[in-house]
Amino acid sequence: QVQLVESGGGLVQPGGSLRLSCAASGNILSISTMGWYRQAPGKQRELVAAVTRGDSTNYADSVKGRFTISRDNAQSTVYLQMNGLKPDDTGVYYCNALVVRAGIRINYWGQGTQVTVSS
Repeated sequence: QVQLVESGGGLVQPGGSLRLSCAASGNILSISTMGWYRQAPGKQRELVAAVTRGDSTNYADSVKGRFTISRDNAQSTVYLQMNGLKPDDTGVYYCNALVVRAGIRINYWGQGTQVTVSS
């Protein structure tokens, strides 16, 4: 089992910055990829950014050049630095941890943190 706790959301003006954190606990050595997803009102949840255990990263086209995902050396915390925020970035941001066990993919989710970009 893996537990995820997010922090760092809030209200910010367009062009501003926020940093999200997600602390993992439990069987953290089993985690392969960690990432951030977001869900805007009336829309499906979408991938924002992900980082593998080997530090390979993947970003949604809409956030490339503005957001940076990173993972600490202990592999237990993942961060999302968000710069140049736009109103379209508004949504609930969820931390995700992927565990692959015997070929089966298991996704763990945090409780979500609200990000609102508005003037």
